[in-house]
Amino acid sequence: MVQEIYSRFTKNGQPEREIASWLNEKGILTDQGRPWTHATVHQVLTNPKYAGTNVYNRRSFKLKRKRINNPPEIWVRREDAFTPIVTQEQFGEALAIIESRHRHFTDEQLLECLKSILARFGTLSGILIDEAEDMPSSSLYRHRFGSLILAYKLIGYSPACDYSFLETNRRLREFHRQQCVSIVSELHRNGARVQKSPASDLLTINDEFSASLVLARCRETPAGNHRWLVRLDNSLDPDVTIAARLKPGNQEILDYYLLPGMDTLVHRLRLAPENGIVLDVYRFENLNFLMSMARRVAIEEAA
Repeated sequence: MVQEIYSRFTKNGQPEREIASWLNEKGILTDQGRPWTHATVHQVLTNPKYAGTNVYNRRSFKLKRKRINNPPEIWVRREDAFTPIVTQEQFGEALAIIESRHRHFTDEQLLECLKSILARFGTLSGILIDEAEDMPSSSLYRHRFGSLILAYKLIGYSPACDYSFLETNRRLREFHRQQCVSIVSELHRNGARVQKSPASDLLTINDEFSASLVLARCRETPAGNHRWLVRLDNSLDPDVTIAARLKPGNQEILDYYLLPGMDTLVHRLRLAPENGIVLDVYRFENLNFLMSMARRVAIEEAA
């Protein structure tokens, strides 16, 4: 059915509404047992999983908060994660068709359309946008403005949920990436061989031990004290977890905890400014000790 949907859309030029009508006439329901609509067909045509790409972090859920859709710029993608149903070329062709049919819209016209949907329903969402017959697709808004949230801001609309943490998470992911690059570069300068997993950022150093970097945000308690929550990814089973505590404001690194895998018996550590000898024996101002573990020394120099 997925292949037929793509074929009708890319080869026969049938729009989503027409394909939905054809599916409903044949008595075929969606995966949730509902009739097809313009939006559900559109979701099939724009979801990269059908081309074999697995995408993580499309949605977020916090305790006592509603589940939200994250903007594409903070998705985590893995190509060739499984056998595709349609080719990457056909998936790309479908996206190109969707984008090209709305290419004549200026940014101002797109925002006016968004305002009309807001005036009609009193709220905005990707589903509402895709269901409207006279509206450009939600994917066009993401492509043109970077995300739906940014498009919403341009017309003065603030969703009920607080999305500010998305920008914080995006910035921290970029900071994490920069720190990984810096650590790998420093290891190379010390003569170490480093292999970095593209999927998990796990570092394998000299084929001897593995290391994983985690960032711990500085949080302020109601009493004004600073605390750090270190989330340990034990699924990676690193020999050393490099836990970098951030300074207040979460812009710079305060210090590091080099936690051996055999001592990592919990999934999370809650740290205060001082944590006693049991934990602070692993605390370092910099990564010189890690570099000494990885440094290669000529045999005659060692002798």
